[in-house]
Amino acid sequence: KTDFINFISDQEWKSIEPVSSWFGPSSFLMSSMSALFQLSMWIRHCHNYLTENVGIPIWGVYAVFALVTLFLGVILVLVSEALEMYWLV
Repeated sequence: KTDFINFISDQEWKSIEPVSSWFGPSSFLMSSMSALFQLSMWIRHCHNYLTENVGIPIWGVYAVFALVTLFLGVILVLVSEALEMYWLV
């Protein structure tokens, strides 16, 4: 507490360089990192729900996640091919 008070009263904060815009809290990079963290928490919540409430074994939940990942990959490839074929050409 005293270090913080001395930091403010002695104006040591003036000697610190500001954070780069890339690492600022509202930058695209930090917003993306926040979204990835929220996604990982949502996946954890889904895993806990499926194992504890629904009663699916852990290997079954991993199989579901693997199938969902494969399905999303196929959808993304189809969408990107459609965009490339009809929109960009």
